[in-house]
Amino acid sequence: MTFQRLTALVVDDQELMRSVTTNQLRAMGWGKVLNAKNGADALKLVRSQRIDAVLSDWNMPVMNGVEFLRALRAEDRFARLPFLMITSETERGRIQDVITAGVSGLLVKPYNATTLRERLERALHQVPATATPSPNIQSSYANPGGVPAQGMDAATLPPTRLLVVDDNPTSLAVLNKLFADDYAVTTATGGLAALAACAEGALPDLALMDVQMPDISGFEAVRRLRAQPALANIPVMFVTADDSDAARTEGLGLGAVDFVHKTMPPRLLRQRVRNFLRIVDMRKQLQSEYDAMLESTRLREEVENLTRHDLKGSLSGIAAMVGSLATEDDMPGRHVGTLRLVADAAQQALHSVSLGGELYKMETGRFKLTATPVALGEVLRRVVELARAAFADKHLTVVVDVDVPVGQPLPQAVGDESLCQSLFQNLVKNACEAAPTHSTVTVTLKDGDPLCVEVHNVGAVPLPIRATFFDKFSTSGKDRGSGLGTYSARLLAVAQRGRIAMRTSDADNSTTLSVWLPRQPDEALDLRAPARA
Repeated sequence: MTFQRLTALVVDDQELMRSVTTNQLRAMGWGKVLNAKNGADALKLVRSQRIDAVLSDWNMPVMNGVEFLRALRAEDRFARLPFLMITSETERGRIQDVITAGVSGLLVKPYNATTLRERLERALHQVPATATPSPNIQSSYANPGGVPAQGMDAATLPPTRLLVVDDNPTSLAVLNKLFADDYAVTTATGGLAALAACAEGALPDLALMDVQMPDISGFEAVRRLRAQPALANIPVMFVTADDSDAARTEGLGLGAVDFVHKTMPPRLLRQRVRNFLRIVDMRKQLQSEYDAMLESTRLREEVENLTRHDLKGSLSGIAAMVGSLATEDDMPGRHVGTLRLVADAAQQALHSVSLGGELYKMETGRFKLTATPVALGEVLRRVVELARAAFADKHLTVVVDVDVPVGQPLPQAVGDESLCQSLFQNLVKNACEAAPTHSTVTVTLKDGDPLCVEVHNVGAVPLPIRATFFDKFSTSGKDRGSGLGTYSARLLAVAQRGRIAMRTSDADNSTTLSVWLPRQPDEALDLRAPARA
């Protein structure tokens, strides 16, 4: 593809690396390349002018690459901006974090111009991976990578390429025979031929370079390689008859990875080459693993989006049909209440399906609240009716209480009605599960500023999980409990500028969950207040 009309932004705290990447991009034909030394400066640039692709280092001061990526993805206009993360990171968990944050591609250091171009073109054509795991499926949280730790099979990696440069036909033939069984070997009979081979074909992973050649010396050939951004990073090992200290100093000064004499036993030369190329292969393996992790996340996202879409359609149909049956004139009165409960349950399931994507945005800091007045009294009534039906076998008494004088309108919160529905559904369900049979679960709406909703049940939270009550996967005494209900409840409360706390009493053998929600659109409660009591 052509890049002359595109603008790239290179972000790196090291001036040398910014310069190298910038020169490589210009050699590819990019029309404009901008630079920034950290994520904060880069964010200002992206907001002030059009950028077609970002190439960012990971570890930087002020704002690192992951923080920069998350800040970009939090703004709708940059949700699909191609973002290539350049990294030497080897911890898979951290790589999955950056994939989850919405990176378009990953490029493992060190890299050459060919790899850079391939990853850039791929990033420009692919939608960032932003998987939206369901809060009800524990494996979506527990194993977000979806890729075995060992990565791809070595057979799937590109071949390791070796360029052998020597004007002596005998030496060239010996070296070719020495390495041909293990690597894809290309030969060149002089320095100029080596430059042409690098410029026209696939870049070698290592060049074995003679020094004394009739056209140009090996030293001059390497100088010309280093002067071309696309070829500058090709590793070179000098194999020469000149073993003087001056020649060795000059060769290593040009960045050669090794400097060996031609009289070295072939088995030792072969081992030296193998040792270096083993590192190259490890980098390729790492790159392949990261590519596979990114592709796996994209594939899972597509499957989940399709599944979510199909479930939404089915649940919407069920809710509409059951609701229509409840309004028919000839429907017996004893069935109307049940049908309405079924319709509410289908609607609640529809909310749960949609909630997965919203929770993911909350976890990654990309959720944006559109606050509107919420009639909490009506929300709590629906939640309690569903709980009564769901836990009928436990013979629970589930009631709603309000501390508002009779005849006065119920207070309204400012938030999102569907999120409030899910929030209190989780808390009431949790209370009903924990409450013993024939006991009472009370939901109280307290008129205040901020508004407060308390969910009270008999039964104290077990001591071992009190400190982690709102943490992910925190559960006790439930054979099928995922430990996500109270965790998502905390996310939902905080996302609506509210807060949540738990109070348990061993003396009374009871637990009370309190949720405070603002009454004013711009009000945000103090999240530093204790979340547990």
